Amino acid sequence: MTRVLLIEDDPAVQKGVTLALRRRGHDIEAAASGETGLLALERYRPELVLLDLMLPGMSGLEVCRRIREARQIPIIILSARGDDIDMVVGLEAGADDYVVKPAGGEVLEARMRAVLRRVAPSPQAQAQADTPADGTGPAAQYETHGALTMDRGGLLVFKNGTELVFAPSELKLLLFLSSAPGRVFSRQQLLEQVWEHSFYGDARLVDACVMRLRAKIEDTPRSPVYVQTVRGFGYRFGPL
Repeated sequence: MTRVLLIEDDPAVQKGVTLALRRRGHDIEAAASGETGLLALERYRPELVLLDLMLPGMSGLEVCRRIREARQIPIIILSARGDDIDMVVGLEAGADDYVVKPAGGEVLEARMRAVLRRVAPSPQAQAQADTPADGTGPAAQYETHGALTMDRGGLLVFKNGTELVFAPSELKLLLFLSSAPGRVFSRQQLLEQVWEHSFYGDARLVDACVMRLRAKIEDTPRSPVYVQTVRGFGYRFGPL
């Protein structure tokens, strides 16, 4: 069971999403405005947020920014058709994924499962982290790339010794790219591996996430060292 906070002002959408997720065993709390949603965030402590962009009062974009200032909880945007510009801005503000309304329970469930997997270590990384180094207990397996140090099992990344904080998609993208330094991945490959999507039109998810990731790990985001663009194709990590 996942605790889900739904921030949506449309009563019909609110009712439909609530019923669909409760039928699938999730615990869900609904808020009809950004202000009440932020209050519920502190009290309810959800594991995932479903966020409408078009809210009365405080906009969904502002809600997304405020959540990201304090938490790295997964955020999925609920976007109406025709809201592409706002949706892209929402992704740039820190959302992990989006679903176009109206969406069936199966679609919501699939997107939720995919984004929640981004906050859990892979079985290979976890097994590596749990392997004792000297027989006395588990030992973290650190790897270094320039100024970045990564613990894949613990889902931790440090830059010059300072821990960095990422949204789930940012962290999974960084760990995926850095697992094969120098190898070029197309946007389609990244969609399939990180977001678990297959629709090429969702490439904006990749570009928005790369922009946010560079802002956190690069000394000069416009001249990236770690996440580099391969023009006309995609992205690669390094070579450093």
